[in-house]
Amino acid sequence: MCACRCGVRVHLRDGEIRYIDGNPDHPLNQGVICAKGAAGAMKQYSPARLTKPLLRKPGSQRGAAEFTEISWEQAFSLLTERLAKIRATDPKQFALFTGRDQMQALTGLFARQFGTPNYAAHGGFCSVNMAAGMIYTIGGSFWEFGGPDLDHARLFVMLGTAEDHHSNPMKIALARFKRNGGRFISINPVRTGYSAIADEWIPIKPGTDGALLLALIHQLIEDDLVDNEFIAGFSNAGYLVNQDADSADSGLFVQDGSAAANPMYPQNRLWWDSVSDRPVVTHTEGVTPALRGKFKLADGTPVTPAFQLLVDRVRDCTPEWAAGITGIAADRIRQLAREMGVTARDQKIELDIPWTDSWGRSHAKVTGNPVAFHAMRGLAAHSNGFQTVRSLAILMSLLGTIDRPGGFRHKAPYPRAIPPSAKPPRAPDAIKPNTPLAAPPLGWPADPEDLFVDENGSPMRIDKGFSWEYPLAVHGMMHNVITNAWRGDPYKIDTLMIFMANMAWNSSMNTTEVRRMLNDRDDTGEYKIPFLVVCDAFESETTAFADLVLPDTTYLERHDVMSMLDRPISEFDGPVDSVRIPVLPPTGECKPFQEVLVELAGRLNLPAFVHADGSRKFRDYPDFIVNYETEPGSGVGFLAGWRGENGEKSMKGAPNPDQWKRYEENNCVFHHRLPPSMQYMRNWNKDYLEWAQSKRLRRFTEPIVIHIYSDVMQKFRLAAQGKRAGRQPPENLRQRIDTYFDPLPFWYEPLEAENTDQDSYPLNAVTQRPMAMYHSWDSQNAWLRQIHSHNYLFVNPGTASRAGVEDGGWMWVESSWGKVRCMCRYSEAVEPGTVWTWNAIGKAAGAWHLTPDADESQKGFLLNHLITEELPSVQNRPRVSNSDPVTGQAGWYDVRVRIKPAAEPEPQQTWPQFGAMQALPGTATLKKTWMAYSAGKGWFK
Repeated sequence: MCACRCGVRVHLRDGEIRYIDGNPDHPLNQGVICAKGAAGAMKQYSPARLTKPLLRKPGSQRGAAEFTEISWEQAFSLLTERLAKIRATDPKQFALFTGRDQMQALTGLFARQFGTPNYAAHGGFCSVNMAAGMIYTIGGSFWEFGGPDLDHARLFVMLGTAEDHHSNPMKIALARFKRNGGRFISINPVRTGYSAIADEWIPIKPGTDGALLLALIHQLIEDDLVDNEFIAGFSNAGYLVNQDADSADSGLFVQDGSAAANPMYPQNRLWWDSVSDRPVVTHTEGVTPALRGKFKLADGTPVTPAFQLLVDRVRDCTPEWAAGITGIAADRIRQLAREMGVTARDQKIELDIPWTDSWGRSHAKVTGNPVAFHAMRGLAAHSNGFQTVRSLAILMSLLGTIDRPGGFRHKAPYPRAIPPSAKPPRAPDAIKPNTPLAAPPLGWPADPEDLFVDENGSPMRIDKGFSWEYPLAVHGMMHNVITNAWRGDPYKIDTLMIFMANMAWNSSMNTTEVRRMLNDRDDTGEYKIPFLVVCDAFESETTAFADLVLPDTTYLERHDVMSMLDRPISEFDGPVDSVRIPVLPPTGECKPFQEVLVELAGRLNLPAFVHADGSRKFRDYPDFIVNYETEPGSGVGFLAGWRGENGEKSMKGAPNPDQWKRYEENNCVFHHRLPPSMQYMRNWNKDYLEWAQSKRLRRFTEPIVIHIYSDVMQKFRLAAQGKRAGRQPPENLRQRIDTYFDPLPFWYEPLEAENTDQDSYPLNAVTQRPMAMYHSWDSQNAWLRQIHSHNYLFVNPGTASRAGVEDGGWMWVESSWGKVRCMCRYSEAVEPGTVWTWNAIGKAAGAWHLTPDADESQKGFLLNHLITEELPSVQNRPRVSNSDPVTGQAGWYDVRVRIKPAAEPEPQQTWPQFGAMQALPGTATLKKTWMAYSAGKGWFK
């Protein structure tokens, strides 16, 4: 349905939906429901629903939407024959990429069992910088991994967050926070959604948040408002860093020489004891480490505490420096830092909760510094986003707010180790015919040895993730797949399967070119991407380009799980998972994609899905959920509740054949509340870490020390500098790695700035999802169309008037890469150097079963036409993806534009336009009853 995964109740009359309301007993949304949730009836009964498997007609062009209906048996036979041949020869010729789904643990398992590394979901296009930047720093992140504790906070600062992110839970928490007298500051180029109710809105230029954050860190240090006790005890701020520039260990933490009990997470690093004036092992009883200074070890090695290196880094990052970049006055930056620091210092929280830390020290109370933050795509979707998010996580840490009351709190299964222990495949021999991958397709590299490259350092994934180009691409790079596959770089593929991702429209950068690539042929007349499979519930722009269309069900027609193996929905006080129980039968011949994968896995004899004799292990998807275990006998499966033969266990236990029934009897939700002593300080909470290991949420019990300084980044930098043995980057990438893999955060202009004349294109352009729409999937919803049937480009009145563009007038928006014609709307709620619009409201004519003259295609527009997925070579550097050089995060908020009025004779119609898409076989013809819907009349049976 959408990313929030709220609990809903569906009320039926004679087998049809009467209405949908929020489930008051669901911990996530507590009965609150938004427009998307309430309008679910129109999603269910949308005439754009796909209802039959479809095969492109022989001889027809991709994009023409000419299909014939086939049976599911024909579809499965076709896929099984094609995929079996690929798996028996070269499994990487099959690629599976998915959109914003809730089944990535299953899709990832299918890819791994198939033996292809070419798998990822949409995270690389969305917000991987947020996840990676924070997890590589504090072991957790915003969104489903953690969030602001607004029940205890006194100051709340939100950066770069659109109004749709975590909307219902955030609305509930914000309302309570403001009623309790909390102060809410929003830092955003645009004042909509949450920002509209902020006590103060601080407009900022897109892509400059990192400069602001570094200036705030500078000011906290300058004003002595850092929580020194917290960072000394719970971060690596006091760890000694080797400063011998000629050493192979330059920039790495020094160790005491003893063998580490766990080499992945060694505990033998050194502090400098300022009392005895000598190095000691970290967390030696009674020692407070020096955070500043320069020292020498007995062998003469110069060392410096990591915090001193941070102090040196931000010394010149003054408020005046940041003001010239961000557009925020220096005095306001200074005041903001002091407000954060003073609130954290002077309004401390104490809870009478005893706990024990990882070093055996008992604490009578849990204390907290009540400054909370929240941030999302506005920080992440830039090519400088990883270092920006690192800056935010470090700022939060310096204020002493990590997993403490009133600050940031983790949600199970987080916190994870830094970095998490799962690693991607590491060498070409990981891909073998008819053999599963030994490691999952996605993971968390800790050093260059964890990259997935060949002996020449070339990428082994079609998206080039985990290569020297994008080493920490932990969510993959969906936005590069079509371009790379079309070009055959690094190799050609045979079959691309796409699920819930509108790659021919809003899920791609440079949409027009991607549509051309999908239809392009080689010299032999064959498509450059030979076979395209699209699975979706609706008739999207992308379905028109498919060779095979598989009709998915809606969320009301299938079993689903919100699993801790996937994208969790846990609360601060403990693990939560939930299920969806179908309330309606599948429409037409729709089949849940989960069922499709389980069926295909059985037919392809994928080992996790079949017995040794080849017989199927799982009857269907619900049976798979009950009986699958991460390892034979592990007792860990997709659902944590009511495990054990009789349902008497939780978190870990044998499969329970009645598990679905028990969830249904218990409001479809399992919530394990941790004892209070395990609800805070979980990075270093001995009891929690031991419990988490016993339940298989963690592999190890070592404390998760905050990485103010990242030795992970330094290991890549040393390889680029040629100082360490082992894998080395290609020569043309050494400078890139050396520059961007800095162990301390820094700000740099987004990469697109190097390719753009900023005088000619003076404006930043960004998009956000409206609260009433979820990506593309709601524009065919008759009720929600009444809220958004088309979009405008919102422009500051001064900016627009200087360009001669009238309020409501037609205008051209141009970038270095493309142009669109659209309508202008004046708005004081946008900073003067930025223009913005709603994402995915504009549609191609005829798509989503809308009439060719619908507002969505005639007045609505798509900003993606102005964005490029690749940046051309600059100064002899090779062509690169328009992405963050660390994580591969798509830089789709980096585009710069200019505006001008449309000429008088021009059509009052958006541009570009494409030929009207015809309706697909099996979609509905009934339209007149949309607005007059009444349950129980049999209109939709």
